[in-house]
Amino acid sequence: MSSRLQVLYQKKPSYDIVYSNGFDDLCLEFDALSIKERKICIVTDHCVKEHYEQELYKIFKDNCIQCITFSFPEGEQSKTLDTVKELYEFLINANFTRSDLLVALGGGVVGDLTGFAAATYLRGIDFIQIPTTLLSQVDSSIGGKTGVDFDQYKNMVGAFNMPKLVYMNLSTLLTLSDRQFFSGMAEVLKSALIRDTIFYEWLITNFYEIAERDLSILEEMVFRTDQIKKMIVEKDPTEQGDRALLNLGHTIGHAIEKYKNFELMHGECVALGCVAAAYISMKKKLLSSDEYYEIRDMFVPFNLPISIENIEPAEILRLTKSDKKMSHKGIKFILLKKAGKAVIDSTVTDEEILEAINEIHYTQEDIKE
Repeated sequence: MSSRLQVLYQKKPSYDIVYSNGFDDLCLEFDALSIKERKICIVTDHCVKEHYEQELYKIFKDNCIQCITFSFPEGEQSKTLDTVKELYEFLINANFTRSDLLVALGGGVVGDLTGFAAATYLRGIDFIQIPTTLLSQVDSSIGGKTGVDFDQYKNMVGAFNMPKLVYMNLSTLLTLSDRQFFSGMAEVLKSALIRDTIFYEWLITNFYEIAERDLSILEEMVFRTDQIKKMIVEKDPTEQGDRALLNLGHTIGHAIEKYKNFELMHGECVALGCVAAAYISMKKKLLSSDEYYEIRDMFVPFNLPISIENIEPAEILRLTKSDKKMSHKGIKFILLKKAGKAVIDSTVTDEEILEAINEIHYTQEDIKE
């Protein structure tokens, strides 16, 4: 039996987030999506296709006019306008119209790319999200942010485009590698840090069950994380204010991600960015030193990095300036007053950012010591 959250847009129902331990409950959503009158294109990457595409195809094929699949190589390197162009051509050749439907089956790259293509193909076509990674289930599939990278500038081209449904099969989390799973935990910890002290403490208390991927615990964890994002997105759907809080750890994190040519996973970079943001918060006397070290060290049990080797701090600083969150007033930096309370700060200086980057930079001198 599935459970659900309903996300509102401009105070009106926009789409449901459905939670299940399989794909069978997806059939219960077909009437609301009117799929009998539509062609469906499943958009996925090669890896996810091997695991789940046939199961989804069997569910859709007898309930719609036609079901086809477009897939591309997995990874951030595919999140480009070139891949979107290939998808456009695929849809045109299949005679897809505005009345048809795209299905994003996969992680954040698939969801972001599919949502952007849906926003721009024929000036708009419906899409649904079926996220299969922890990171996409707790973050990228919710809230309508879509986009692709441009010349390795992350998410530089995009659109706000709400899905018609987000369907989460939580059992897909059991198939993830440890590295993929714990990468997603960075977004969970981030969400708790910005808005929910009690949830943050719950994550610490339930660490072993989370690490063992107890499905009942994972369902509660994903649901509570999504509640935080739902609350913030409903208040500020197009990031004019509080939605920026969700960017905790992302400014420096995105810069590291780009500097490392996406060799590190997104969540690993977000964890490093959160540590840097907490350090700046301490330097600005928003956090005590004890609070900073407690927040920093809580990433370690979840297999997330708190330091990094072989970076050029000055280059990381430069890359923060190309972040899409930059404005004429400077970078909107998200800082912490405590675990569970984040604030937007536009006064962070280059010197403070550089000091924070040096704080997480693990050098040969550190090794010698």
